[in-house]
Amino acid sequence: MRAPDFLQSTQSSYDAIAEAYAAEHPDSLAGRPLERALLTTFVELVRAAGTAGPPVADVGSGPGYVTARLHEAGLPVFGVDTSPRMVALARRAHPELRFHVGSMTALDLPEETLGGIVALYSIIHVPDDHLPSVFAGFRRVLLPGAPVLLGFQSGDEDGHQHLAERYGRKISLDYYWRTPDTVAAHLEAAGLEMYARVLRAPQGEERMPRAFLLARRPAPDPSGAFRPGGRGPAEPPQPPRPAGR
Repeated sequence: MRAPDFLQSTQSSYDAIAEAYAAEHPDSLAGRPLERALLTTFVELVRAAGTAGPPVADVGSGPGYVTARLHEAGLPVFGVDTSPRMVALARRAHPELRFHVGSMTALDLPEETLGGIVALYSIIHVPDDHLPSVFAGFRRVLLPGAPVLLGFQSGDEDGHQHLAERYGRKISLDYYWRTPDTVAAHLEAAGLEMYARVLRAPQGEERMPRAFLLARRPAPDPSGAFRPGGRGPAEPPQPPRPAGR
């Protein structure tokens, strides 16, 4: 089956700029304490959900620095990227880890096999009409209770930009800016429940705010114990109060 046009242009564009991009972003989380804290929160949610045994997927893994940090945190993890050149660079930088060429639009995995999904700055290349199926695919492959962490450039309203050049190379890359409310609505429509929303102001040369959403695939909880996004145990029955005058 022929890949959608936007996937082909995204792949060829990142293949063209892979070396320059990896040189500029060997580890973009090094100077971003909020992003690192959110990644730590994601790891803790994976463990709290009891899904730390199965692998976690870093979708849109690029040079592989997020995949490496998840590995250092003790999670089994692999990276997925649509650009074969990016995957080759990630394998070179992190030979101990697994990286695969693939797309978040068609995760080639059985149902309920992942302990979590991270997608930092990768849904920005997915057109609006494909986003519902992407999140439905996330829910399909996630184990019950498993979390999702998304990061994306945001703004006061949804928007779109086409880029024809980057790092001095000709490309054809589309960017889609969305508000946290827009993305959260898509997640919930796909059957994922929200856990947290964070919005960070632009830093340094950044021109747009950064939004981060944590969600999870709902899990049945027969014990009634607290779980993210769920209800706590029922209140114990109270003894009868003595009658007053």
